[in-house]
Amino acid sequence: MGDPKGFLKVKRKVSGYRPVEERINDYSEVEEQLSDEERRAQASRCMDCAVPFCHWACPLSNVMPEYQDRIFRGDWAGAWALLQETHPFPEFTGRVCPALCEASCVLGANDEPVTIRQNELAVIEKAFELGLVVPRPPAKRNGKRVAIVGGGPAGLSAAYFLNRAGFLVTVYEGDRAAGGYLRYGIPNFKMGKDFIDRRIAVMAAEGVVFRTNTRVGSGPYAFGTTGRGAEIIDARKLEAEYDLLLLTIGAREPRDLAAPGRELGGIVQALDFLSLQNRTLATEQDGFADVNAFRRKVLVIGGGDTGSDCVGTANRQGAEKVTQIEVMPKPPEHRSPEQPWPLWPAVFKTSSSHQEGCERLWSVSTKAFTGREGRVAAVRACKVRSTVENGRAVFREDAGADFEIEADLVLLAMGFTHVVQEGIVADLALATDEKGNIKTRGSFHTSNPKVWAAGDSRNGASLVVRALADGKAAAEAIIETF
Repeated sequence: MGDPKGFLKVKRKVSGYRPVEERINDYSEVEEQLSDEERRAQASRCMDCAVPFCHWACPLSNVMPEYQDRIFRGDWAGAWALLQETHPFPEFTGRVCPALCEASCVLGANDEPVTIRQNELAVIEKAFELGLVVPRPPAKRNGKRVAIVGGGPAGLSAAYFLNRAGFLVTVYEGDRAAGGYLRYGIPNFKMGKDFIDRRIAVMAAEGVVFRTNTRVGSGPYAFGTTGRGAEIIDARKLEAEYDLLLLTIGAREPRDLAAPGRELGGIVQALDFLSLQNRTLATEQDGFADVNAFRRKVLVIGGGDTGSDCVGTANRQGAEKVTQIEVMPKPPEHRSPEQPWPLWPAVFKTSSSHQEGCERLWSVSTKAFTGREGRVAAVRACKVRSTVENGRAVFREDAGADFEIEADLVLLAMGFTHVVQEGIVADLALATDEKGNIKTRGSFHTSNPKVWAAGDSRNGASLVVRALADGKAAAEAIIETF
């Protein structure tokens, strides 16, 4: 422990964001970075607890106290050496993770946790700057061939660890580039795609083979489109050619809203909207409808991170007004008694996108869409009261609480339900559970003995860090098996 009194002497300081008037006009990352000295001071706040609950809360089991101490001492190489043992891609979570670890930090009991996420990002960026992150192919190959279907967070994580263990790994990705939701969902202003490209280049130099624009199975594979001229590979042929198939295809079915008027134009799934913007920036426009928020009244239905991403993107596109509604009540400002430390608290959050301009409404349910000339023009909504019955939220409409929201672009950001059932799941005769996810037995085995599954495709939609952790765990299970 570098400074036993650091947490008493140094106040929590976050990196902050670029000024709104500057960042709203571009798609560059909004979050700034502290200087090395400021970052070392923040790392000194770590108490090196006897029981590090930050480690307990982290899906990847990162050893936070140890690498915080290295940061404080200016030992960036030592900090990176510790971090990369448990974490394949700190540059991803350092930008987009909600930081479950910080909620469980002992200092977090008073809402002043160590800035673990930003410290993590500082470590990996310093490692790249110092030339520490270089290709390190395994010294020996074991001759076992693994095909990973899906190049999102879980697939990349599994590929990273399997390749290090000597497996011959090929990643099949139906889209034009690997990354999954990291590339085609998360906006560039939260994470630039050059950081994905940088990491994939290192992995490729270490021996991981990436076959992009290659769809496996007969059904839809990626959000939106796979690009013109995509190669289509029979899943059963792939099964015969490899020792094992690992499916990391995600939970790709977005929740829809069965309300009158849903067929009107201008009602778009959030990820299609976000993906189009990312593809436009990457000059990858590929068969999408013309969906743009310029001079439009935009309504975002859904109060989560995806909805927030839609807010920021709509503002950058020049929306006239942006409104975001959520059926759940407004969260409290601080932890509730039902979510004591070190549990994750559902508290009110204001993202950088919300700061850029957005009206936010809670306890609002959509009743119907109304339109003009075939396009949505407004949404009929109502206020609702929520109660928990038999462990589930039940919503009841407030009498006389109907109102209308003008909107000529509606973005549905209500999350995802399950793997698309047609295509590779059916081709390989895989069993699914009651939620539509690929059913696994033991650890990651599916009903097909040569096929395993990991990430959102078996667990349901969740966080990037959980997908990374599941890909890592699947790799560890495969290594143990072989």
